[in-house]
Amino acid sequence: MHSMLPLLAKTTFPSLARRSVSTLQVNLGYKCNQSCLHCHVNAGPQRKEQMDAETVDQVIEALQTSHIDTLDITGGAPELNPYFRSLISRARILGKQIIDRCNLTVLLEPSQEDTPKFMANNHVEVVASLPCYLEENVNAQRGKNVLKGSISGIKKLNAVGYGKPRSGLILNLVYNPLGASLPPPQEQLEGDYKRELKRRFGVTFNQLFTIANMPIARFGSTLVSTGGLNDYMKLLRNAHQKQNLDHVMCLDLISVDYLGYLYDCDFNQMLGLNIRKQKKRLHLRELPDLLSGQHPIEVAEHCYGCTAGKGSSCGGSLG
Repeated sequence: MHSMLPLLAKTTFPSLARRSVSTLQVNLGYKCNQSCLHCHVNAGPQRKEQMDAETVDQVIEALQTSHIDTLDITGGAPELNPYFRSLISRARILGKQIIDRCNLTVLLEPSQEDTPKFMANNHVEVVASLPCYLEENVNAQRGKNVLKGSISGIKKLNAVGYGKPRSGLILNLVYNPLGASLPPPQEQLEGDYKRELKRRFGVTFNQLFTIANMPIARFGSTLVSTGGLNDYMKLLRNAHQKQNLDHVMCLDLISVDYLGYLYDCDFNQMLGLNIRKQKKRLHLRELPDLLSGQHPIEVAEHCYGCTAGKGSSCGGSLG
């Protein structure tokens, strides 16, 4: 695995400053039941890193003592963390909006039979990755039979009301390209997804988000190994849209790793790019210092992945 930060640190990306913090994006660990080619976390079944009970307590304390209104849970497969349900239940009591970033196939794991019902009971918004509705494309990126498992996961969510009209249970899907290209227009692709998923599999969802692949971790290392990093970075830089700078997710978000350390975004977390480039990482205990005033955001070349074309973030295109 190539170290990507030295290759991305020197940048012409414009400076940014955080406006506020309305979302705490918490990575519960890198353990996952899949090993996807595009994964910026380098997650997989062999990863052991998991957030422990003490750090979960610190997340709850941060939510309880701040005006942050959204808890965005990610991984790995966050559902595999033993404290996943406790975190959701406690955040729900605090009245927080909760988002779970789900890979869908995890819902087929032996310990996850009632996870869809649990999330529905707690009104968790599900954002689920599904890179295509064509079997050959999904399997090329995620492995054999992954599309079949993903559709089964959607059906489990649909069965408890997710993606259904007037249910109030939100199921959004995420598309990312198969390789080193930009995603197509989100609105048009959403129409294709809704039509084809309904026709082929009888499943429904609310919205489709399109996200560019980040040149970090597993995908970035693949670009380096195949000699494609420079071309991909040129593609991202040439597609940069200045207006997207006002809508990138890091302006209102703090990322937390499984040990409780803070980063400007999940991508910076995976690069090890510390807030304010400090040698000492900031911890959840120091979060209050970042909740007031405008603080500079650390940027590098990978940030062009968020502003290229229509732009992309954890909430889909920006344009």
